Amino acid sequence: MRRPTIADIAQAAGVSKGSVSYALNGRPGVSEATRVRVLSIAEELGWAPSTAARALSDGRADAIGLVVDRPARTIGLEPFFMELMSGVQTALSEISTSLLLQVAADQEHEIRTYRQWHAQRRVDGVLVVDLLSGDRRPAALAEIGLPAVVVGGPLPDAAQPFVWSDDAAWTAMALRHLADLGHRRVARVAGPPALLHTSRRTRAFEEAAAELGLERHTVVHADYTDEAGADATRRLLSGVPRPTALMFDNDLMAVAGLSVAQEMGFALPADLSVVAWDDSPLCRMTRPPLTAIGRDVKGYGEQAARVLLELVAGGAPGNRRGAEARLVPRASTGRPPAEP
Repeated sequence: MRRPTIADIAQAAGVSKGSVSYALNGRPGVSEATRVRVLSIAEELGWAPSTAARALSDGRADAIGLVVDRPARTIGLEPFFMELMSGVQTALSEISTSLLLQVAADQEHEIRTYRQWHAQRRVDGVLVVDLLSGDRRPAALAEIGLPAVVVGGPLPDAAQPFVWSDDAAWTAMALRHLADLGHRRVARVAGPPALLHTSRRTRAFEEAAAELGLERHTVVHADYTDEAGADATRRLLSGVPRPTALMFDNDLMAVAGLSVAQEMGFALPADLSVVAWDDSPLCRMTRPPLTAIGRDVKGYGEQAARVLLELVAGGAPGNRRGAEARLVPRASTGRPPAEP
């Protein structure tokens, strides 16, 4: 069906298009009776204001943007992004603001997208995720003039406010849990090394391992996919001496690693302990269920969106720290096997 227009409302109400415009925008120039009649007819016809027209008139698009430099398949499979976007959408739905999501091939593509969105008035601001070491996006967004909130950090040189979580403390917390159980050989299957939070987790892992006196600790990098998690697990458990515990940087790799370990004949936790980052339904559905670092990812996304909305409205929000994480012990971790 054709979308109703101001002309349709004017014809049904028997008034001019100018009078309809005054009535719909709450401006003087029409009687109260006419205003009520116009609003009633607009509702009956299912009329809604054009966001494109509004963007031309007052510069607002009533949308925020999120560009992700990851394969679309990964985003669909990883619970973290689904929870994060759920939180963002929760905050936006309260004020009828839309979320515009796009997948980019790389950072250059992402910056081009920001320029295009800003020129076309497609979004009022953007959320920036997956920070890289030496990330160019904060400076580019400041030059473009597009309001933005960085999800991650802290990032001292960024002109934008950021919402961050303490990855280093949580990494040390998980490693300490394994050390307290008696594990001395621990390997971590990390995300891509270029990601800022990966490097911070790695630094915290190595510092905590040295502090705890672990005799052997290893970090291997993967891309967050189940295939990469499975391959890394197979390599680690085929080595000599093999680790007695594995830490994974996301739940998807942890579930794949658990499956590979069981295929190779390892019993959990008798032969091997496994810890996942970001507790999710996936961690609870495995057998045994996975010990995991739990945090409120949905609340994290909601918090980031609210900071951006405050910024778009003309405020000057400060940096915000997300809720603290907790370790959720389950049956995938236990004491290491006795040495022969």
